[in-house]
Amino acid sequence: MGELVEIVDSLENKVSKLLHKLELLQQSNIKLQEELIAAKEKKQKTESAMVDWEEKYNSLKLASSMLGSNTNKTEAKLKINTLIRELDSCIAQLAE
Repeated sequence: MGELVEIVDSLENKVSKLLHKLELLQQSNIKLQEELIAAKEKKQKTESAMVDWEEKYNSLKLASSMLGSNTNKTEAKLKINTLIRELDSCIAQLAE
């Protein structure tokens, strides 16, 4: 009978330790999930900033070409032609 009590106590101790480990792992999991969410938000902000900077760069490149830079004159002309075609299309749609 004494052996049975020792086995039960041992099992109880092991279950207690397992429950404690489970609780620690759950807390760690929650912390990692929060870090993942923060990292995703940071990545999204960085990507958004990158898109903004690319748009600014393209605008500056276009402005530079319009100011007389020989390297981008063709690109500027193409962009202006595209804008004119878009305006013509809008005017045509409004006229309908």
